[in-house]
Amino acid sequence: MKRVGKQTIIFENKPKIIANSAIVGPKEFAGPLKDFFDYRIIDDKWNEDSFEKAERKMLEFAICTAIRRSKKKLKNIDMLIAGDLLNQIITSSYAARKIDTMYLGIYNACSTFTEALAIGSVLIDGEYLNNVACATGSHFSTAERQYRYPLELGNQRTPASQRTVTGAGCSILSLEGEGPKITMATMGKVIDYGIKDANNMGAAMAPAAMNTLLAHFEDTSTSPKDYDLILTGDLGNLGSELLKIIMNNHGVDISKNHNDCGKLIYSDIQRTVQGGSGSGCSASVFNSYIIKKLNSGEYNKILFAATGALLSTVSTQQGDSIPAIAHALVIER
Repeated sequence: MKRVGKQTIIFENKPKIIANSAIVGPKEFAGPLKDFFDYRIIDDKWNEDSFEKAERKMLEFAICTAIRRSKKKLKNIDMLIAGDLLNQIITSSYAARKIDTMYLGIYNACSTFTEALAIGSVLIDGEYLNNVACATGSHFSTAERQYRYPLELGNQRTPASQRTVTGAGCSILSLEGEGPKITMATMGKVIDYGIKDANNMGAAMAPAAMNTLLAHFEDTSTSPKDYDLILTGDLGNLGSELLKIIMNNHGVDISKNHNDCGKLIYSDIQRTVQGGSGSGCSASVFNSYIIKKLNSGEYNKILFAATGALLSTVSTQQGDSIPAIAHALVIER
């Protein structure tokens, strides 16, 4: 079996990330990673008549740009694996109309991007497919009015809240070509510590990140020092601190090489409270800042564990707690 321990898959035919693309909104481009993003939209609607159509356009742009950079023809892309935050993942499914290939629409909230990479890697490792496009996106204005309040109300944000990133990212996985390799995937379990505050995603997701990281270290007989970077997303500032605390409680110190996509994408002066979130956060940060650090040799081996809060507006209104999940990938230069 190509599995070690209970949750970790080892890829023998290591899929290569041969091309990437990331596009973000104006607020994200004003942050500390502006020099790494490929493109920015000038305003939140990007010449469309709704925020939802703008989100769809961003995802289409990220997918098509990554395919073009891969130097593969569209007919050579065997499958698109994509997801987003909107009901019935309409952003991904509508974007898939433009891509003439097989399509898997997936949902794991903010962890959808690592889920897409994991599924794509399994299909390539098994030699079922040669080239797979993995993409996710989100938009502040669409997520805000779906999960919280109409934008027109101008509600104040709570101290534990995060801002949904307006952005999209795509990676092209292939058996051929050059690029960082995905060598392992540790698939997460649904974890629920009873957090009911829908504005405190970091607290809800940190236990899921802990569970997956501990499983990975146990399955692979590794420790944090074996990685140049342990990257989570999107715990934000509060969730990242909570993760360090609860990992320490299990005797594992990740403080020396841990960072989080939600912390990286905004600066403190942008007043996003606890940082970024959304399925476009990890996708845009990884496909710009992180991939360029891997390609340059600054990072040689990273553990990338995106996290997702699996709530809905209905479950929140009914007073239910928030289940969460995290999937981790080992990516090596």
